Amino acid sequence: MINLTINELQLKKNIEYCRERGIILPTFEQMKDPSKIPGKIKSELKNIGLWEIHPRNLFRITWKNEQIEKGGGFKDTNYLVLPPALTGCKANIVAIVGKFFPTGAHKVGATFGCLAPRLVTGQYDPVGSHAVWPSTGNFCRGGAFVSALLGLKSIAILPEEMSQERFSWLSKVAGEIIATPGCESNVKEIFDKCWELKTTRKDVHIFNQFEELGNPLWHYHVTGSAINDALKQVMKPNNNFAGAVYSSGSGGTLGSGYYLKSVYPNTKIAAVEALQCPTLLNNGYGGHRIEGIGDKHVPWIHDMKNTDMVIAVDDEHTMRLLRLFNDKKGKEALKKQGVSEELLDQLDLIGISGIGNLIAAIKFAKYYELTSNDFVATVFTDSMELYGSRLGELTDELGAYSNITAARDTELIDQITTDHMLELNYYDRKRVHNLKYFTWIEQQNKNLEELNAQWFDHKNYWQQTFGSVSAIDELIRDFNQKVEI
Repeated sequence: MINLTINELQLKKNIEYCRERGIILPTFEQMKDPSKIPGKIKSELKNIGLWEIHPRNLFRITWKNEQIEKGGGFKDTNYLVLPPALTGCKANIVAIVGKFFPTGAHKVGATFGCLAPRLVTGQYDPVGSHAVWPSTGNFCRGGAFVSALLGLKSIAILPEEMSQERFSWLSKVAGEIIATPGCESNVKEIFDKCWELKTTRKDVHIFNQFEELGNPLWHYHVTGSAINDALKQVMKPNNNFAGAVYSSGSGGTLGSGYYLKSVYPNTKIAAVEALQCPTLLNNGYGGHRIEGIGDKHVPWIHDMKNTDMVIAVDDEHTMRLLRLFNDKKGKEALKKQGVSEELLDQLDLIGISGIGNLIAAIKFAKYYELTSNDFVATVFTDSMELYGSRLGELTDELGAYSNITAARDTELIDQITTDHMLELNYYDRKRVHNLKYFTWIEQQNKNLEELNAQWFDHKNYWQQTFGSVSAIDELIRDFNQKVEI
């Protein structure tokens, strides 16, 4: 459960710390609905860049930022509708877009969801502690950014094989960067580094996205609401919302799926992973190229009892579509297929994991034989802004992109099939849930009683977790009021 125990002495120090720096915190309610942000703060934001290190950018942790670099206000949820001309399936795929967050990725929201409760309860010392952000990519970027907005000392941990764009940006924002061995799949090496820091340093406070319940809490309330708002704009009364599809990663974004189930009770939630490391699907192992989604374990915060399907995506297909969507010849081929100029100009809003999610959404639609009356939701976590170097590497490896290659990759979309998918029954879910034991009980010293509560006291455990947002918002409002005195 999320601990909201108050440390009165440290809380007073935190209030004074924020008062000295003019820091005001957004509530979850304001991130969900920016119309509730005070006018004074909106006025200040007119002179602040989207990625600028300024504490008011905490209020831009929302899916509803205007799509401009500086001075933007707020609008409806940023989303794309991917039509049959692109996807080759009859269903409509709706994807909310993460590029217009500060840092260009939605993980900045999850980091705030983890840090804010600690700050407003006095459980975190902003002066004496380094905020440590272990990640396979965007979470440590988001954590470093939020830390910088708050004037905190930060440590970013991520695998050494992540894209150069991530490291280049972190070098300007994070206080310290630790590159661990391996690629996206090497989460254990990240955990080992966290243990090393905890046992050798007294000045660290680790925010592990794979176990922090503030991660799915933020997505449940903010991302879930954003997807629902997008669906309301595009669906007609007689349309059907069939389900939502997410890369499993830390398990955080899946929280928005649990919210959607509360709104659309018959919807299905699918967790996506790389075929080259099919952990949920087949207790598998290996490395892959779908950056940032993590593997080789089941995150503590993943509610397996509320997950209906597992879909594995071949990373080769993902990288082929990466080139197709971002090369002139690829776009010309897609245009011949009937994809509009407007959508072609927006394909760079889809990063590598977003392409993986798109492929999985197509597989989901084909598996359930969905029609034009049906809608499927997914998330484009980040954009091509973080992967330009990968395109260059692919060109070096495979040669210049040709019309022939573009034609083959366009055909690949139509050839996406329903292989490597599993619709989960009760004991399939329990099998995957039980995989948490090895990682979290034996290796990470989590509580066995809590693990069992996630399954056997399922409704109470998760309702208490997601229901804690009102108490957190009340703490934030009280904190802000005392800061402004």
